Amino acid sequence: MTVVGVVGDVKQSSLDSETLFHTYESVLQNDGSFTGLHLAVRASGSPSSLASSLRAAIWGLDNQLAVAQVQTMDEVISESTASRRFNLYLLSAFAAAALLLAAIGIYGVVAYSVGQRTQEIGVRMALGAARSDVLRMVLGPGMVLTLIGVALGVAGALAFTRLLSSMLFGVRPTDPFTFVITAVVLVLAAGLASYIPARRAAKVDPMVALRYE
Repeated sequence: MTVVGVVGDVKQSSLDSETLFHTYESVLQNDGSFTGLHLAVRASGSPSSLASSLRAAIWGLDNQLAVAQVQTMDEVISESTASRRFNLYLLSAFAAAALLLAAIGIYGVVAYSVGQRTQEIGVRMALGAARSDVLRMVLGPGMVLTLIGVALGVAGALAFTRLLSSMLFGVRPTDPFTFVITAVVLVLAAGLASYIPARRAAKVDPMVALRYE
């Protein structure tokens, strides 16, 4: 056979498979041992609209040829990553559930704390504390604990990212944008869960709070 060129590495089965040695061979120089051919067509428009035209062109050469698995390259890539994508969707669902449960837990703890400190809040407001002071008093400790938890979580994530590297495509396991967005979402969720009872506490009538039992 005549060597006509060298190309870059090619993934034959899936994106996470090992890159193996591979050659492209001319049909005219093949000994007839092949069981099928793959035809790649570059299209300027929508590739899926060319399926019928491609079949017609092939059958125009030989109507006994079987044409199967007509797919766009996007579909081929999507199939090769389907199992990994499902696993990531599943992990995302568990992460969303965990975030929701954490927010509900934070809300419950802060709301209970506010309920226990209703008289204290009333005394503070009767002595001249502003609503902003009450908000800071309720939100402050919760946000400090949230920031500590996020810092510990980011450190843990950085330590275990190599376990997820085989499930990622087109993004690094230590992608800074992903870590920043995740930290911001966690802080916002915790802040919102703490703000609702804190806002309710800031609206308490001092006289009602002083009589609260």
